[in-house]
Amino acid sequence: MDGTTGITPRTTDTVAGGPPASRTRSWWGWGWADAHPADAECVAMGALLPGTLARPLPVPRVRDLGIGSPAVQAPPSLAHLVTADPADRAAHAMGKAYRDVVRALRGRPGRTPDLVARPTDDREVADLLDWAGERGVAVVPYGGGSSVTGGVEYRGDAHRAVLSLDLTAMGSVLEVDAAGRAARIQAGTLGPSLENQLRPHGLTLRHFPQSFEFSTLGGWLATRAGGHYATGRTHIDDFVQSLNVVTPAGTSTSWRLPASGAGPSPDRLFLGSEGALGVITEAWVRLQRRPVHKASASVAFTDFHDALRAVQAVAQSDLAPANCRLLDAGEAGLAGAAQDGSAVLVLGFESADAPVAALLDRALDLARAHGGRHDAVPAAGAAAAAGAGPAVGADAAVSAWRAAFLRMPYLRDGLARMGAVAETFETAATWDRIPGLVEAVRSEVGAAALKATGHPATVNCRLTHVYPDGAAPYFTVLAAGRPGDEAAVWDELKAVASEVLHRHRATVTHHHAVGRDHRPHYDRQRPDPFALALRAAKGALDPRGVLNPGVLVG
Repeated sequence: MDGTTGITPRTTDTVAGGPPASRTRSWWGWGWADAHPADAECVAMGALLPGTLARPLPVPRVRDLGIGSPAVQAPPSLAHLVTADPADRAAHAMGKAYRDVVRALRGRPGRTPDLVARPTDDREVADLLDWAGERGVAVVPYGGGSSVTGGVEYRGDAHRAVLSLDLTAMGSVLEVDAAGRAARIQAGTLGPSLENQLRPHGLTLRHFPQSFEFSTLGGWLATRAGGHYATGRTHIDDFVQSLNVVTPAGTSTSWRLPASGAGPSPDRLFLGSEGALGVITEAWVRLQRRPVHKASASVAFTDFHDALRAVQAVAQSDLAPANCRLLDAGEAGLAGAAQDGSAVLVLGFESADAPVAALLDRALDLARAHGGRHDAVPAAGAAAAAGAGPAVGADAAVSAWRAAFLRMPYLRDGLARMGAVAETFETAATWDRIPGLVEAVRSEVGAAALKATGHPATVNCRLTHVYPDGAAPYFTVLAAGRPGDEAAVWDELKAVASEVLHRHRATVTHHHAVGRDHRPHYDRQRPDPFALALRAAKGALDPRGVLNPGVLVG
Protein backbone atom coordinates (compact mmCIF):
# COMPACT_ATOMS: atom_id res chain seq x y z
CA MET A 1 0.00 0.00 0.00
CA ASP A 2 2.05 2.92 -1.14
CA GLY A 3 2.59 5.58 -3.71
CA THR A 4 5.15 7.42 -5.73
CA THR A 5 4.99 11.03 -4.56
CA GLY A 6 4.91 12.77 -1.22
CA ILE A 7 6.75 9.90 0.44
CA THR A 8 8.86 9.91 3.57
CA PRO A 9 12.50 9.20 2.65
CA ARG A 10 13.58 8.03 6.10
CA THR A 11 13.65 4.25 5.91
CA THR A 12 16.36 1.80 5.04
CA ASP A 13 15.79 -1.77 3.97
CA THR A 14 18.60 -4.11 4.91
CA VAL A 15 19.07 -6.75 2.26
CA ALA A 16 20.21 -10.08 3.68
CA GLY A 17 23.83 -10.76 2.79
CA GLY A 18 24.45 -7.30 1.36
CA PRO A 19 24.68 -3.61 2.20
CA PRO A 20 21.61 -1.56 3.16
CA ALA A 21 19.58 -0.40 0.18
CA SER A 22 17.69 2.89 0.61
CA ARG A 23 13.97 2.66 -0.10
CA THR A 24 11.06 4.94 0.63
CA ARG A 25 7.88 4.30 2.54
CA SER A 26 4.55 5.58 1.29
CA TRP A 27 2.88 8.30 3.31
CA TRP A 28 -0.59 7.11 2.34
CA GLY A 29 -0.52 3.33 1.84
CA TRP A 30 1.21 0.11 2.64
CA GLY A 31 4.87 -0.68 2.43
CA TRP A 32 7.48 0.36 -0.08
CA ALA A 33 6.75 2.91 -2.78
CA ASP A 34 8.39 0.80 -5.48
CA ALA A 35 6.26 -2.30 -4.70
CA HIS A 36 2.85 -0.78 -5.36
CA PRO A 37 0.79 -2.10 -8.31
CA ALA A 38 1.11 -0.07 -11.48
CA ASP A 39 -1.98 1.50 -13.06
CA ALA A 40 -2.41 -1.37 -15.53
CA GLU A 41 -2.42 -3.96 -12.77
CA CYS A 42 -4.97 -1.89 -10.83
CA VAL A 43 -7.25 -1.81 -13.87
CA ALA A 44 -6.90 -5.56 -14.37
CA MET A 45 -7.86 -6.23 -10.77
CA GLY A 46 -10.77 -3.81 -10.91
CA ALA A 47 -12.15 -5.58 -13.97
CA LEU A 48 -12.79 -8.63 -11.79
CA LEU A 49 -15.23 -6.69 -9.58
CA PRO A 50 -18.43 -5.22 -11.05
CA GLY A 51 -19.08 -1.58 -10.29
CA THR A 52 -15.48 -0.38 -9.92
CA LEU A 53 -13.96 2.66 -11.62
CA ALA A 54 -12.77 2.63 -15.23
CA ARG A 55 -9.37 4.00 -14.28
CA PRO A 56 -7.48 4.15 -10.98
CA LEU A 57 -7.56 7.14 -8.70
CA PRO A 58 -4.29 9.05 -8.90
CA VAL A 59 -1.65 8.50 -6.27
CA PRO A 60 -2.20 11.31 -3.75
CA ARG A 61 0.39 14.04 -3.22
CA VAL A 62 1.26 15.72 0.05
CA ARG A 63 1.32 19.16 -1.56
CA ASP A 64 -2.35 18.80 -2.47
CA LEU A 65 -3.40 18.37 1.18
CA GLY A 66 -2.89 22.01 2.09
CA ILE A 67 -1.17 21.25 5.38
CA GLY A 68 -0.86 24.51 7.32
CA SER A 69 1.52 25.76 9.94
CA PRO A 70 1.54 23.89 13.26
CA ALA A 71 -0.63 25.26 16.06
CA VAL A 72 2.26 25.04 18.53
CA GLN A 73 6.02 25.23 18.54
CA ALA A 74 8.27 23.07 20.65
CA PRO A 75 10.44 24.86 23.21
CA PRO A 76 14.13 25.34 22.35
CA SER A 77 15.11 22.48 24.68
CA LEU A 78 13.07 20.02 22.58
CA ALA A 79 13.31 21.62 19.14
CA HIS A 80 16.07 19.25 17.99
CA LEU A 81 13.69 16.29 18.46
CA VAL A 82 10.78 17.78 16.54
CA THR A 83 9.86 18.46 12.91
CA ALA A 84 6.93 20.21 11.26
CA ASP A 85 7.79 18.97 7.77
CA PRO A 86 4.50 18.50 5.84
CA ALA A 87 5.55 15.13 4.37
CA ASP A 88 6.48 13.83 7.81
CA ARG A 89 3.20 15.08 9.27
CA ALA A 90 1.16 13.50 6.47
CA ALA A 91 2.98 10.18 6.93
CA HIS A 92 2.04 10.19 10.63
CA ALA A 93 -1.60 11.24 10.19
CA MET A 94 -3.11 7.76 9.85
CA GLY A 95 -2.43 4.05 9.94
CA LYS A 96 -2.80 1.60 7.05
CA ALA A 97 -6.42 0.43 7.23
CA TYR A 98 -8.54 0.44 4.09
CA ARG A 99 -10.46 3.49 5.33
CA ASP A 100 -7.13 5.30 5.85
CA VAL A 101 -6.04 4.53 2.30
CA VAL A 102 -9.27 5.66 0.64
CA ARG A 103 -9.39 8.82 2.72
CA ALA A 104 -5.89 9.68 1.53
CA LEU A 105 -6.82 8.84 -2.07
CA ARG A 106 -9.75 11.25 -1.80
CA GLY A 107 -7.59 13.94 -0.18
CA ARG A 108 -9.31 13.62 3.21
CA PRO A 109 -6.72 12.10 5.56
CA GLY A 110 -8.18 13.72 8.67
CA ARG A 111 -6.30 15.88 11.15
CA THR A 112 -2.57 15.77 10.56
CA PRO A 113 -0.30 16.08 13.59
CA ASP A 114 1.14 19.52 14.15
CA LEU A 115 4.53 18.11 15.02
CA VAL A 116 6.42 14.82 14.78
CA ALA A 117 8.94 14.04 17.52
CA ARG A 118 11.63 11.35 17.50
CA PRO A 119 13.05 10.92 21.00
CA THR A 120 16.17 8.84 21.54
CA ASP A 121 15.83 7.87 25.21
CA ASP A 122 13.46 7.75 28.18
CA ARG A 123 14.42 11.22 29.42
CA GLU A 124 13.45 12.80 26.11
CA VAL A 125 10.15 10.89 26.08
CA ALA A 126 9.39 12.15 29.60
CA ASP A 127 10.32 15.72 28.67
CA LEU A 128 8.02 15.62 25.63
CA LEU A 129 5.15 14.27 27.73
CA ASP A 130 5.69 16.98 30.37
CA TRP A 131 5.64 19.72 27.74
CA ALA A 132 2.58 18.27 26.01
CA GLY A 133 0.69 18.02 29.30
CA GLU A 134 1.45 21.61 30.19
CA ARG A 135 0.35 22.88 26.77
CA GLY A 136 -2.70 20.64 26.26
CA VAL A 137 -1.12 18.85 23.29
CA ALA A 138 -2.38 15.36 22.47
CA VAL A 139 0.39 12.78 22.14
CA VAL A 140 -0.10 9.82 19.79
CA PRO A 141 2.64 7.17 20.18
CA TYR A 142 3.77 5.87 16.79
CA GLY A 143 5.91 2.85 15.87
CA GLY A 144 5.83 1.63 12.29
CA GLY A 145 2.42 3.16 11.58
CA SER A 146 0.86 -0.14 10.46
CA SER A 147 -2.29 0.16 12.60
CA VAL A 148 -5.45 -0.98 10.83
CA THR A 149 -7.90 0.12 13.54
CA GLY A 150 -7.37 3.88 13.80
CA GLY A 151 -4.83 3.50 16.59
CA VAL A 152 -2.32 6.14 15.49
CA GLU A 153 -4.53 9.02 14.35
CA TYR A 154 -6.14 11.83 16.32
CA ARG A 155 -9.89 12.37 15.96
CA GLY A 156 -11.79 15.30 17.34
CA ASP A 157 -10.86 18.81 18.44
CA ALA A 158 -10.54 18.62 22.21
CA HIS A 159 -6.81 19.41 22.11
CA ARG A 160 -5.16 22.53 20.77
CA ALA A 161 -2.52 20.55 18.91
CA VAL A 162 -1.33 16.99 18.20
CA LEU A 163 2.17 15.54 18.57
CA SER A 164 3.02 12.25 16.86
CA LEU A 165 5.61 10.53 19.07
CA ASP A 166 7.67 8.39 16.70
CA LEU A 167 9.76 5.84 18.63
CA THR A 168 11.85 4.53 15.73
CA ALA A 169 14.97 6.45 16.80
CA MET A 170 14.99 4.05 19.76
CA GLY A 171 15.74 0.98 17.65
CA SER A 172 18.49 -1.05 19.29
CA VAL A 173 18.94 -4.42 20.95
CA LEU A 174 20.58 -3.15 24.13
CA GLU A 175 21.51 -6.38 25.86
CA VAL A 176 21.43 -10.11 25.10
CA ASP A 177 21.41 -12.80 27.76
CA ALA A 178 22.40 -15.73 25.56
CA ALA A 179 22.40 -18.25 28.43
CA GLY A 180 18.94 -17.17 29.54
CA ARG A 181 17.74 -16.74 25.94
CA ALA A 182 16.42 -13.22 26.42
CA ALA A 183 17.18 -9.71 25.24
CA ARG A 184 16.49 -6.13 26.27
CA ILE A 185 15.23 -4.32 23.20
CA GLN A 186 14.11 -0.75 22.58
CA ALA A 187 10.49 -0.33 21.58
CA GLY A 188 11.14 1.47 18.30
CA THR A 189 13.03 -1.46 16.80
CA LEU A 190 11.45 -2.54 13.51
CA GLY A 191 10.99 -6.25 12.89
CA PRO A 192 13.79 -6.80 10.34
CA SER A 193 16.27 -4.78 12.39
CA LEU A 194 15.36 -6.70 15.53
CA GLU A 195 16.00 -10.05 13.87
CA ASN A 196 19.20 -8.83 12.19
CA GLN A 197 20.58 -7.75 15.56
CA LEU A 198 19.71 -11.10 17.15
CA ARG A 199 21.03 -13.23 14.29
CA PRO A 200 24.73 -13.13 15.32
CA HIS A 201 23.68 -14.70 18.62
CA GLY A 202 21.87 -17.57 16.87
CA LEU A 203 18.61 -16.43 18.45
CA THR A 204 15.23 -15.20 17.25
CA LEU A 205 12.17 -13.61 18.82
CA ARG A 206 10.08 -15.73 16.44
CA HIS A 207 7.29 -13.19 16.21
CA PHE A 208 6.33 -12.48 12.61
CA PRO A 209 3.07 -10.57 12.07
CA GLN A 210 2.14 -9.81 8.46
CA SER A 211 3.27 -6.24 9.20
CA PHE A 212 6.68 -7.54 10.39
CA GLU A 213 8.65 -5.42 7.94
CA PHE A 214 6.85 -2.21 8.90
CA SER A 215 6.07 -2.53 12.61
CA THR A 216 8.00 -2.26 15.85
CA LEU A 217 8.41 -4.20 19.06
CA GLY A 218 6.69 -1.40 20.97
CA GLY A 219 3.77 -1.46 18.56
CA TRP A 220 3.43 -5.21 18.98
CA LEU A 221 3.43 -4.86 22.77
CA ALA A 222 1.02 -1.92 22.85
CA THR A 223 -1.48 -3.76 20.64
CA ARG A 224 -0.97 -7.33 21.91
CA ALA A 225 -0.08 -8.28 18.36
CA GLY A 226 -0.45 -11.79 17.01
CA GLY A 227 2.35 -13.35 15.03
CA HIS A 228 2.43 -15.63 12.03
CA TYR A 229 2.62 -18.86 14.03
CA ALA A 230 -0.68 -20.66 14.40
CA THR A 231 -0.26 -22.42 17.75
CA GLY A 232 1.73 -22.09 20.95
CA ARG A 233 3.03 -18.58 21.52
CA THR A 234 0.67 -16.84 19.14
CA HIS A 235 0.75 -13.38 20.75
CA ILE A 236 3.59 -11.07 21.76
CA ASP A 237 2.34 -11.30 25.38
CA ASP A 238 3.86 -14.78 25.61
CA PHE A 239 7.39 -13.45 25.06
CA VAL A 240 7.44 -10.66 27.65
CA GLN A 241 9.63 -10.83 30.75
CA SER A 242 9.41 -7.18 31.75
CA LEU A 243 8.46 -3.75 30.43
CA ASN A 244 9.75 -0.22 30.79
CA VAL A 245 6.96 2.35 30.35
CA VAL A 246 7.20 6.15 30.58
CA THR A 247 3.96 7.75 31.80
CA PRO A 248 3.10 11.34 32.76
CA ALA A 249 3.00 10.08 36.36
CA GLY A 250 6.48 8.51 36.24
CA THR A 251 8.34 5.55 34.77
CA SER A 252 7.16 1.99 35.42
CA THR A 253 9.88 -0.66 35.25
CA SER A 254 8.86 -4.20 36.13
CA TRP A 255 11.31 -6.82 37.33
CA ARG A 256 12.68 -9.24 34.81
CA LEU A 257 11.36 -12.63 35.94
CA PRO A 258 10.62 -16.02 34.33
CA ALA A 259 7.28 -16.05 36.15
CA SER A 260 5.59 -14.44 39.14
CA GLY A 261 2.44 -14.83 41.19
CA ALA A 262 2.86 -11.52 43.00
CA GLY A 263 -0.52 -9.91 42.51
CA PRO A 264 -1.90 -8.58 39.24
CA SER A 265 0.86 -8.32 36.63
CA PRO A 266 2.15 -4.77 36.01
CA ASP A 267 3.08 -5.83 32.49
CA ARG A 268 -0.48 -6.90 31.76
CA LEU A 269 -1.66 -3.39 32.55
CA PHE A 270 0.38 -1.96 29.68
CA LEU A 271 0.20 -4.82 27.18
CA GLY A 272 -2.59 -3.84 24.81
CA SER A 273 -2.93 -0.35 26.31
CA GLU A 274 -2.26 1.21 22.88
CA GLY A 275 -0.39 4.22 24.22
CA ALA A 276 -3.33 5.41 26.32
CA LEU A 277 -1.64 4.72 29.68
CA GLY A 278 2.03 5.23 28.88
CA VAL A 279 4.76 4.96 26.27
CA ILE A 280 6.50 1.58 26.17
CA THR A 281 10.18 2.34 25.60
CA GLU A 282 11.87 -1.06 26.04
CA ALA A 283 11.24 -4.65 27.05
CA TRP A 284 13.02 -7.81 28.06
CA VAL A 285 11.69 -10.55 25.78
CA ARG A 286 12.17 -14.31 25.61
CA LEU A 287 14.11 -15.64 22.64
CA GLN A 288 14.53 -19.01 20.97
CA ARG A 289 17.19 -20.76 18.96
CA ARG A 290 16.70 -20.49 15.25
CA PRO A 291 14.93 -23.49 13.73
CA VAL A 292 16.88 -25.76 11.40
CA HIS A 293 14.41 -28.61 10.87
CA LYS A 294 11.32 -27.72 8.82
CA ALA A 295 8.59 -29.45 6.89
CA SER A 296 5.40 -28.22 5.24
CA ALA A 297 2.52 -29.52 3.16
CA SER A 298 -1.01 -28.66 2.08
CA VAL A 299 -4.24 -30.65 2.32
CA ALA A 300 -7.33 -30.08 0.16
CA PHE A 301 -10.92 -30.55 1.36
CA THR A 302 -14.10 -30.71 -0.66
CA ASP A 303 -16.19 -29.68 2.35
CA PHE A 304 -15.21 -26.69 4.51
CA HIS A 305 -16.87 -28.14 7.61
CA ASP A 306 -14.81 -31.31 7.27
CA ALA A 307 -11.77 -29.07 7.12
CA LEU A 308 -12.85 -27.30 10.31
CA ARG A 309 -13.09 -30.63 12.10
CA ALA A 310 -9.66 -31.61 10.82
CA VAL A 311 -8.12 -28.38 12.10
CA GLN A 312 -9.76 -28.86 15.47
CA ALA A 313 -8.30 -32.36 15.66
CA VAL A 314 -4.82 -31.04 14.87
CA ALA A 315 -5.18 -28.21 17.38
CA GLN A 316 -6.16 -30.67 20.11
CA SER A 317 -3.43 -33.19 19.28
CA ASP A 318 -0.50 -31.47 21.05
CA LEU A 319 1.45 -31.56 17.77
CA ALA A 320 1.80 -27.75 17.91
CA PRO A 321 2.34 -26.94 14.22
CA ALA A 322 4.03 -23.64 13.42
CA ASN A 323 1.48 -23.14 10.66
CA CYS A 324 -2.04 -24.51 10.61
CA ARG A 325 -3.86 -22.10 8.32
CA LEU A 326 -7.16 -23.10 6.76
CA LEU A 327 -8.29 -21.26 3.62
CA ASP A 328 -11.88 -21.58 2.46
CA ALA A 329 -12.49 -22.13 -1.25
CA GLY A 330 -12.66 -18.42 -2.04
CA GLU A 331 -9.52 -17.60 -0.12
CA ALA A 332 -7.67 -20.56 -1.62
CA GLY A 333 -8.66 -19.36 -5.08
CA LEU A 334 -7.44 -15.81 -4.43
CA ALA A 335 -4.13 -17.13 -3.13
CA GLY A 336 -3.69 -19.53 -6.03
CA ALA A 337 -3.58 -22.45 -3.62
CA ALA A 338 -6.53 -24.21 -5.30
CA GLN A 339 -8.73 -23.47 -8.31
CA ASP A 340 -11.17 -26.36 -8.09
CA GLY A 341 -13.37 -25.07 -5.25
CA SER A 342 -11.44 -26.90 -2.54
CA ALA A 343 -10.63 -25.53 0.87
CA VAL A 344 -6.91 -25.81 1.64
CA LEU A 345 -5.16 -26.46 4.93
CA VAL A 346 -1.54 -25.24 5.04
CA LEU A 347 0.55 -27.15 7.59
CA GLY A 348 4.09 -26.40 8.70
CA PHE A 349 6.40 -27.66 11.43
CA GLU A 350 9.80 -26.48 12.59
CA SER A 351 12.29 -27.18 15.36
CA ALA A 352 15.77 -26.19 16.47
CA ASP A 353 16.31 -29.61 18.07
CA ALA A 354 14.99 -32.53 16.05
CA PRO A 355 13.51 -33.52 12.68
CA VAL A 356 9.82 -32.74 12.30
CA ALA A 357 8.79 -34.98 9.39
CA ALA A 358 7.08 -37.41 11.76
CA LEU A 359 5.01 -34.60 13.26
CA LEU A 360 3.89 -33.51 9.80
CA ASP A 361 3.01 -37.11 8.90
CA ARG A 362 0.83 -37.40 12.01
CA ALA A 363 -0.96 -34.12 11.22
CA LEU A 364 -1.56 -35.32 7.66
CA ASP A 365 -3.04 -38.54 9.02
CA LEU A 366 -5.49 -36.52 11.13
CA ALA A 367 -6.42 -34.39 8.12
CA ARG A 368 -7.00 -37.46 5.93
CA ALA A 369 -9.19 -38.98 8.63
CA HIS A 370 -11.52 -36.00 8.14
CA GLY A 371 -11.67 -36.18 4.35
CA GLY A 372 -8.49 -34.31 3.45
CA ARG A 373 -6.51 -35.03 0.28
CA HIS A 374 -2.75 -34.71 0.24
CA ASP A 375 -0.90 -35.56 -2.95
CA ALA A 376 2.23 -33.40 -2.97
CA VAL A 377 5.52 -34.46 -1.44
CA PRO A 378 6.12 -32.30 1.64
CA ALA A 379 9.24 -30.18 1.64
CA ALA A 380 11.49 -30.65 4.67
CA GLY A 381 14.49 -28.62 5.68
CA ALA A 382 13.91 -25.68 3.33
CA ALA A 383 15.48 -22.43 4.40
CA ALA A 384 13.23 -19.71 5.81
CA ALA A 385 12.82 -16.68 3.60
CA ALA A 386 14.48 -13.63 5.17
CA GLY A 387 13.48 -14.71 8.65
CA ALA A 388 9.80 -14.04 7.98
CA GLY A 389 8.26 -17.22 9.32
CA PRO A 390 8.42 -20.93 8.72
CA ALA A 391 9.92 -22.15 5.48
CA VAL A 392 7.77 -23.32 2.64
CA GLY A 393 8.99 -25.80 0.13
CA ALA A 394 8.03 -27.52 -3.08
CA ASP A 395 4.34 -27.94 -2.24
CA ALA A 396 2.77 -25.62 -4.84
CA ALA A 397 -0.22 -24.66 -2.71
CA VAL A 398 2.02 -23.69 0.21
CA SER A 399 4.27 -21.62 -2.04
CA ALA A 400 1.31 -19.89 -3.68
CA TRP A 401 -0.23 -19.08 -0.34
CA ARG A 402 2.96 -17.54 1.00
CA ALA A 403 3.48 -15.35 -2.07
CA ALA A 404 -0.11 -14.12 -1.88
CA PHE A 405 0.17 -13.53 1.88
CA LEU A 406 3.09 -11.15 1.46
CA ARG A 407 1.69 -9.38 -1.61
CA MET A 408 -1.94 -8.98 -0.50
CA PRO A 409 -1.66 -5.62 1.32
CA TYR A 410 -0.24 -4.01 -1.82
CA LEU A 411 -3.00 -5.50 -3.96
CA ARG A 412 -5.61 -4.21 -1.52
CA ASP A 413 -4.41 -0.67 -2.14
CA GLY A 414 -4.51 -1.25 -5.88
CA LEU A 415 -8.17 -2.22 -5.56
CA ALA A 416 -8.79 0.84 -3.39
CA ARG A 417 -7.49 2.99 -6.23
CA MET A 418 -10.21 1.39 -8.38
CA GLY A 419 -12.91 2.46 -5.92
CA ALA A 420 -13.39 -1.07 -4.57
CA VAL A 421 -13.87 -2.11 -0.98
CA ALA A 422 -11.07 -4.52 -0.14
CA GLU A 423 -10.44 -5.08 3.52
CA THR A 424 -10.11 -7.69 6.25
CA PHE A 425 -11.18 -8.18 9.85
CA GLU A 426 -10.46 -10.90 12.36
CA THR A 427 -11.91 -12.41 15.52
CA ALA A 428 -11.75 -15.49 17.74
CA ALA A 429 -14.39 -17.78 19.22
CA THR A 430 -14.76 -21.22 20.75
CA TRP A 431 -15.05 -24.22 18.43
CA ASP A 432 -18.77 -24.68 19.07
CA ARG A 433 -19.44 -21.20 17.69
CA ILE A 434 -17.07 -21.19 14.70
CA PRO A 435 -19.30 -22.83 12.02
CA GLY A 436 -22.30 -20.62 12.75
CA LEU A 437 -20.15 -17.52 13.06
CA VAL A 438 -18.48 -18.06 9.69
CA GLU A 439 -21.79 -18.65 7.93
CA ALA A 440 -23.41 -15.62 9.56
CA VAL A 441 -20.57 -13.30 8.58
CA ARG A 442 -20.60 -14.53 5.00
CA SER A 443 -24.34 -14.13 4.57
CA GLU A 444 -24.98 -10.94 6.54
CA VAL A 445 -21.94 -8.97 5.39
CA GLY A 446 -22.61 -10.13 1.83
CA ALA A 447 -26.22 -8.95 2.05
CA ALA A 448 -25.12 -5.61 3.53
CA ALA A 449 -22.64 -5.09 0.70
CA LEU A 450 -25.29 -5.80 -1.93
CA LYS A 451 -27.61 -3.30 -0.26
CA ALA A 452 -24.89 -0.64 0.09
CA THR A 453 -23.44 -0.89 -3.42
CA GLY A 454 -25.97 -2.67 -5.61
CA HIS A 455 -23.38 -5.28 -6.47
CA PRO A 456 -22.65 -8.72 -4.96
CA ALA A 457 -19.61 -9.02 -2.72
CA THR A 458 -17.10 -11.74 -2.04
CA VAL A 459 -16.67 -12.66 1.63
CA ASN A 460 -13.92 -15.21 2.24
CA CYS A 461 -12.60 -16.76 5.43
CA ARG A 462 -9.38 -18.29 6.67
CA LEU A 463 -8.31 -19.50 10.09
CA THR A 464 -5.04 -17.83 11.05
CA HIS A 465 -4.54 -19.18 14.58
CA VAL A 466 -5.92 -22.31 16.22
CA TYR A 467 -6.19 -23.37 19.84
CA PRO A 468 -7.47 -26.52 21.57
CA ASP A 469 -10.60 -24.61 22.58
CA GLY A 470 -11.20 -22.41 19.54
CA ALA A 471 -9.85 -20.58 16.52
CA ALA A 472 -9.32 -17.16 14.99
CA PRO A 473 -11.29 -16.64 11.75
CA TYR A 474 -9.97 -13.89 9.47
CA PHE A 475 -12.37 -12.53 6.86
CA THR A 476 -11.66 -10.84 3.53
CA VAL A 477 -14.34 -8.63 1.96
CA LEU A 478 -14.17 -7.62 -1.71
CA ALA A 479 -16.94 -5.42 -3.07
CA ALA A 480 -17.68 -2.46 -5.28
CA GLY A 481 -17.65 0.89 -3.55
CA ARG A 482 -19.72 4.02 -3.92
CA PRO A 483 -17.51 6.47 -5.82
CA GLY A 484 -16.33 9.16 -3.43
CA ASP A 485 -17.95 7.40 -0.47
CA GLU A 486 -15.83 4.27 -0.16
CA ALA A 487 -14.90 4.78 3.50
CA ALA A 488 -18.57 5.09 4.46
CA VAL A 489 -19.36 1.82 2.67
CA TRP A 490 -16.66 0.03 4.64
CA ASP A 491 -17.91 1.56 7.89
CA GLU A 492 -21.38 0.19 7.13
CA LEU A 493 -20.05 -3.28 6.42
CA LYS A 494 -17.78 -3.20 9.47
CA ALA A 495 -20.75 -2.27 11.67
CA VAL A 496 -22.74 -5.24 10.38
CA ALA A 497 -19.79 -7.57 10.89
CA SER A 498 -19.23 -6.31 14.42
CA GLU A 499 -22.86 -6.95 15.31
CA VAL A 500 -22.52 -10.53 14.06
CA LEU A 501 -19.40 -11.00 16.19
CA HIS A 502 -21.13 -9.62 19.26
CA ARG A 503 -24.16 -11.85 18.76
CA HIS A 504 -21.93 -14.92 18.54
CA ARG A 505 -19.80 -13.80 21.51
CA ALA A 506 -16.73 -13.59 19.32
CA THR A 507 -14.11 -11.01 20.22
CA VAL A 508 -14.06 -7.74 18.32
CA THR A 509 -10.39 -8.38 17.58
CA HIS A 510 -7.99 -11.28 17.96
CA HIS A 511 -4.78 -9.43 17.07
CA HIS A 512 -5.48 -6.13 15.28
CA ALA A 513 -6.11 -4.15 18.49
CA VAL A 514 -9.01 -1.91 19.49
CA GLY A 515 -7.86 1.47 18.25
CA ARG A 516 -10.67 3.90 17.54
CA ASP A 517 -12.50 1.82 14.97
CA HIS A 518 -13.29 -1.04 17.38
CA ARG A 519 -13.89 1.15 20.41
CA PRO A 520 -17.74 1.06 20.42
CA HIS A 521 -17.79 -2.73 20.27
CA TYR A 522 -14.95 -3.12 22.75
CA ASP A 523 -17.02 -1.05 25.20
CA ARG A 524 -19.79 -3.65 24.89
CA GLN A 525 -17.43 -6.61 25.23
CA ARG A 526 -15.51 -5.68 28.37
CA PRO A 527 -17.08 -6.09 31.84
CA ASP A 528 -18.27 -2.89 33.51
CA PRO A 529 -16.08 -3.23 36.63
CA PHE A 530 -13.02 -3.64 34.42
CA ALA A 531 -13.99 -0.53 32.46
CA LEU A 532 -14.24 1.34 35.75
CA ALA A 533 -10.75 0.19 36.76
CA LEU A 534 -9.32 1.06 33.34
CA ARG A 535 -10.73 4.58 33.51
CA ALA A 536 -9.24 4.98 36.99
CA ALA A 537 -5.84 3.83 35.71
CA LYS A 538 -6.07 6.30 32.84
CA GLY A 539 -6.88 9.12 35.24
CA ALA A 540 -4.00 8.23 37.57
CA LEU A 541 -1.32 7.72 34.93
CA ASP A 542 -2.41 10.40 32.45
CA PRO A 543 -4.18 13.03 34.58
CA ARG A 544 -4.18 15.66 31.83
CA GLY A 545 -5.63 13.21 29.29
CA VAL A 546 -3.07 13.78 26.55
CA LEU A 547 -2.01 10.20 25.76
CA ASN A 548 -3.69 8.86 22.58
CA PRO A 549 -7.13 10.33 23.40
CA GLY A 550 -10.10 8.23 22.32
CA VAL A 551 -8.32 4.88 22.49
CA LEU A 552 -9.65 2.26 24.96
CA VAL A 553 -11.25 4.73 27.36
CA GLY A 554 -12.93 8.13 27.22
